[in-house]
Amino acid sequence: MTERQPLLLQSDASDYEGSRGGPARPARSSPPDNTLVNVHSEDSIAASGSGSGDDDQAALDKASYNPTLHRTLEHPTSNSETLVHLLKGNIGTGILAMPDAFKNAGLYVGLFGTLIMGAICTHCMHMLVNCSHELCRRLQQPALDFSDVAYCSFETGPLGLRRYSLLARRIVTTFLFITQIGFCCVYFLFVALNIKDVMDHYFKIDVHIYLLIMLMPMIVLNLVRNLKYLTPVSLIAAILTVAGLAITFSYMLHDLPDVHTVKPIASWATLPLYFGTAIYAFEGIGVVLPLENNMRTPDDFGGTTGVLNTGMVVVACLYTSVGFFGYLKYGEDVKGSITLNLPQGDGLSQLVRLTMAVAIFLSYTLQFYVPVNIVEPFVRSHFDTTRAKDLAATILRTVLVTFTFLLATCIPNLGSIISLVGAVSSSALALIAPPIIEIITYYHVGYGRYNWMLWKDFLILIFGLCGFVFGTWASLAQILNDRTH
Repeated sequence: MTERQPLLLQSDASDYEGSRGGPARPARSSPPDNTLVNVHSEDSIAASGSGSGDDDQAALDKASYNPTLHRTLEHPTSNSETLVHLLKGNIGTGILAMPDAFKNAGLYVGLFGTLIMGAICTHCMHMLVNCSHELCRRLQQPALDFSDVAYCSFETGPLGLRRYSLLARRIVTTFLFITQIGFCCVYFLFVALNIKDVMDHYFKIDVHIYLLIMLMPMIVLNLVRNLKYLTPVSLIAAILTVAGLAITFSYMLHDLPDVHTVKPIASWATLPLYFGTAIYAFEGIGVVLPLENNMRTPDDFGGTTGVLNTGMVVVACLYTSVGFFGYLKYGEDVKGSITLNLPQGDGLSQLVRLTMAVAIFLSYTLQFYVPVNIVEPFVRSHFDTTRAKDLAATILRTVLVTFTFLLATCIPNLGSIISLVGAVSSSALALIAPPIIEIITYYHVGYGRYNWMLWKDFLILIFGLCGFVFGTWASLAQILNDRTH
């Protein structure tokens, strides 16, 4: 009985709040300080059957607690706004790399593999949202983010795993940091390669020079601390991205060759590279919980025809279309970004490259906002005066931007770095973390008839681990091979 006592959410509260970097989300009606966690263990159920009426009432309160009714939002988003944010969170440089992914998989393996990958990633997003709701009800909290879900699942899970709750939060936070830094590296290199492709028509300069030229403007732009001032930047980037994709599609669909001119199935050796690029493209799992937590009607986020399914169907169809027609159009000559395959001397294609380069350059700031927000509170906590805190934050931002510049300089192959980022970090967040969290969250609740949830989670976990290991190995091998030649 003593081992099965329910846990308080605020156990080790100082570490819990400190690692979040700020106060908890305000609630309309805060739960009492002695809120208990209903872990539904056999002992707690037995105790509730023979315990006091207060225990029964507490259990009833937790079962009926609806976290979405206790959220206080200054500017809640509508369904359409959430859908737009979801599309923006998933559509980036990854969509332009899909033809290269199809080259590593083959036309038909890429076609069906991308749709299956999209379905699995979408299901994992639903898993994360469902676990968040379950833990919010259990702990009577209005909302949790990704790292909090990992922490709370371990904190209320099997007794032997509860000591690892802080480690689980730190691992998720670390992979979120690595993922966003990886995206920033890709963005840096993407902009440099596209500008170089345009300028090569007039004079040839090494890509490292373009990276160096971009460094100072990128540092200055990322010194903006308030996300409010980045809203116009985000809007401009979104408009330029849509325009660039539309023109790129017109080039891809013009004078398409026969499907027999490309490989239907690629070799086994290159399939891990396809996995890394494809999972990189479905990069939006980090924005799912923030979007759902900020909705005016969060119940519309899930469901068969909800915002999440609608958005991910659009994303999967776009990725599949760009990959299929891009590979069919350019075959084995397809490059790490489809914009690099557009005709060199054509004015419209040059405009597309510049448009996408500017769009991704502006989008870098939004991607950079996530990792710097993870590290900056920790750095600021080591200084006393406001001036010292601001100076430390400025130095931190400069160092992190320079770090992404150095990584992009070391790996100038766009396709390789995209595949590596996808295999290492995106697979960990999108395919490995959600099934582990679901298994632990529902340990005391049950896994359904014949333990179907457990078997399903194990299959997804094995798939994610295989992609992580083989994708990382293949990407590193390709990078080392490129450097030796």
